Formats: sequence, C-alpha cells, structure tokens
Amino acid sequence: MSGNLEAVLSSGEKIPLLGMGTAAAAISDDLVSTFIQAIDLGYRHFDTAALYGTERYLGEAIAEALQRGIIKNRSELFITSKLWCTDAHCDRVLPALKETLGNLGLEYLDLYLIHWPVSLKPGKRGFPINKDDLLPIDLKSVWESMEECQKLGLTKSIGVSNFSSKKLLELMAHAKIPPAVNQVEMNAAWQQSKLREFCKAHGIHVTAWSPLAANGASWGSLVVMESPILQQIANARGKTVAQVSLRWLHEQGVSVVVKSFNKDRMKQNLQIFDWELSEQDLAEISQIPQRRGCSGEIFVSPGGPFKTIEEIWDEEA
Repeated sequence: MSGNLEAVLSSGEKIPLLGMGTAAAAISDDLVSTFIQAIDLGYRHFDTAALYGTERYLGEAIAEALQRGIIKNRSELFITSKLWCTDAHCDRVLPALKETLGNLGLEYLDLYLIHWPVSLKPGKRGFPINKDDLLPIDLKSVWESMEECQKLGLTKSIGVSNFSSKKLLELMAHAKIPPAVNQVEMNAAWQQSKLREFCKAHGIHVTAWSPLAANGASWGSLVVMESPILQQIANARGKTVAQVSLRWLHEQGVSVVVKSFNKDRMKQNLQIFDWELSEQDLAEISQIPQRRGCSGEIFVSPGGPFKTIEEIWDEEA
C-alpha cells in the first residue's frame, strides 16, 4: 500500500491505513499459511501482541514470504506488537520487546504499544487474570523504557492502546518522545469522536481495533454487522456491511486493524479505497446508537487501581 493508503506518524514513519489483526481463538500452524495468504493479497500492516501467542506464527509467515519472493525485503511490512500488563514495569519493557523480536525473528518492530494503562504482577501472560495481581502502572518509568527501546532502534515508533484522553495527558506531561499512536476500540457503533478530536489536536494517530464490533469474540456483538442503517447503505451501494463500516472508518482519518482469516473476506476488506460514502451516508451513520463493546471490566477490582469501569475510561464517550 502506498500514497494515500498510508498515514505519517509523529515519528516520521508511515503506517498503512488497513492492517490485519492476528489475535486468534485457536492457535495452530494453520496461522502461518493464513498470514502468508494475507501478505500475498496485499496486506502490509500486521498487528500482534505478546498476549496473543501469534508472534511466532507471524514471524514464520514473514520469513517464508521473503523466501518465496512475495515481498522483497522486511521494510515492505509494518509490524506492530504490544507490551502486556505483566511486563508493564520499567525493568521488564526491554526484555519483553527482545522476546517479541525473537518470536517474530525480526531485528526491529515498526510500532510497539503499551497494551493497557495498567500493570499486573510479573508472571504468566493470559486470561483469566488474577485481580489480586492488578497494580497501577508507573507511566513515567514505563514510558521512559519504551523511549529507550525506540532510541536503541528496536522499534521505529512507540505508542499506547486503550488510553483515554486524560491518561494520554498524564503520559505526555513527562514524555520526551510523544506517543505516535493510540489504538482503541472504534467502529460505527462506538465512534470515539471526543477521543479522536483530542488525539488529532495532539498529533497522535488513532488506529481502530474491533472495527466490526468483534462479533466473533466472547464480548463482541452484531451491533455493526446487523445495523439496519449500515445494511441499507451497503445494499444501495452494492457493497458489504463490512466494507461500508471499514470505509466509514477510513474516512475518519484513522487506520484500521481488521481480522478475518477467510480469504474472500480478506479480499473484500481491501476493497474500500476506490469509492466514497456520501454526505447523506455519513449523516445516517452518525445517528447509530453508541455503546462500548469491550468494557475493560477484567481490570476492575476493589483492591486494584481501577475501582469502576468509569475510572478506566475516565467517563469518556
């Protein structure tokens, strides 16, 4: 992807505006061929995380794609991964990133994100988390370690995920390198207008995860895929509901991480750049009822840093 299919981050690096998510309900070697197929179809941004357990499979796919000449060199890809909460401690950031790079078989990431604004006692990554292990994140020291990772060339850009405007302000108060990206839940049923305005004003690029409301996930819903408004627009334009949803996100100036391991849908998800929604379409989409999908309830605990869901999101809508 090139030209207007990329955005320039505050770090000066370019992020493709459509990426593929790699979180998988079932982890198996089949993921390698799926990721190779995605590279072959034209996906150039891949989003993974230490938590997902898919870094190694993505790394194998990248190596094979290079070997087969599907891509000529590593620099053609934009690879994002994330620091899990058990490693969100100043002395664990660099070792965690090195572990991620080892899993991927890469010398550097394009983007490294703090996965959530919370820490857990060091230990095994995964769910369910033990709420007794929840700790407040020391943003200043953890971010300093993230900055060190960028200075060492182990990642070209650094950023965060699931941060509210208030938490971004707290971070920027002492950041020497500002966060290049805030990756958050965003779709037509959770439009994040306030947060997007804040990020735009502060030069932070927004990446949308759950662009179709994660209807396959345990917490997801059909609120996007069964939206009468989106279905009507899709029917009128000869597009799928997913394509209309992704096009809407694209027109908001954000990049998108979409996940489908079905080849036909993977192709369709790439076909959103050569047409536009009308002003009427946009006005109708703005009327879709809003509700957050992923509440973050797993991080709420009487003894933890967040006593209520509102404290995680700072009542931001």
